[in-house]
Amino acid sequence: MSVSASAAAAVAVAVAAASRPLRRRSSPASRVAATSRRTLLRSNPRLVVSSARAAMATDGAAAPAPAAGSKKKELLIFDAEEDLAVSLAKYTAELSAKFAAERGAFTVVLSGGSLIKNLRKLAEPPYLDSVDWSKWHVFWVDERVVPKDHEDSNYKLALDGLLSKVPIPTGQVYAINDALSAEGAADDYETCLKQLVKNGVIAMSQSTGFPRFDVMLLGMGPDGHIASLFPGHPLVNENQKWVTYIKDSPKPPPERITFTFPVINSSAYVAMVVTGAGKAGAVQKALSDKQTSSDLLPVEMAVLQDGEFTWFTDKAAVSMLQNK
Repeated sequence: MSVSASAAAAVAVAVAAASRPLRRRSSPASRVAATSRRTLLRSNPRLVVSSARAAMATDGAAAPAPAAGSKKKELLIFDAEEDLAVSLAKYTAELSAKFAAERGAFTVVLSGGSLIKNLRKLAEPPYLDSVDWSKWHVFWVDERVVPKDHEDSNYKLALDGLLSKVPIPTGQVYAINDALSAEGAADDYETCLKQLVKNGVIAMSQSTGFPRFDVMLLGMGPDGHIASLFPGHPLVNENQKWVTYIKDSPKPPPERITFTFPVINSSAYVAMVVTGAGKAGAVQKALSDKQTSSDLLPVEMAVLQDGEFTWFTDKAAVSMLQNK
């Protein structure tokens, strides 16, 4: 399927931006500071937990990060949502500097829900002026098949809450073609991604053969769903397509497009941002080592092949965990 006119124009702008000379920056610090680091639940040695606080999150102290390719996941627990937002902005800004220097582009994948509110600090000093927004390329891990100005649109949510407040070039924000059907929009979006891979804007994973986005900033539903990949739905098993569609979403609206797990799991970095007691049950299951392949929640299927996965949570979200 050919790229839509809007997508083609966006690709052209993206390639031009990526070809500009780089302004080198110093290497970013580690991702986020923490007051302590210890294993959460001795039965799960793949999980590292930190109790993070705002005072430490802004003073330059840093906790060591898992090595690239490690299957270990890091859990950050914040006393308050404000503290989480401060550290999430720092994490994202440091990755922006890292990939802008290394690749000349920074590919960011957003989800909907409360994530955009959690990212609000990026639109404030010091990040509003210090981040090189011209290198950003913004995508969505899933989108509702509705007009872009519809209240259910993830694009509108991000535009109102973040994108309209920062100077990312318009041609580097990749919304779906809302004039197409769900199937058509999914095909069009995948075609756009493949063109951006061909042009060097999006990296490719050498180990999986799927696109390797620099960072995915994701949320999770109370049922453990991520993107538009829901528990028990056949789409969780899709392993060929980059982008697919759903017409019977258990959460309205019913028609959506979504990245597949091979794409999510090829990411270089994933931040899973989860807050509130309503999600504590899914967090408990996801972070327990007592997993069986027959009843995995979608969030448990997010296992990076060669990347770093960090949970950003508050105390309410981890309230059902032991030894937190």
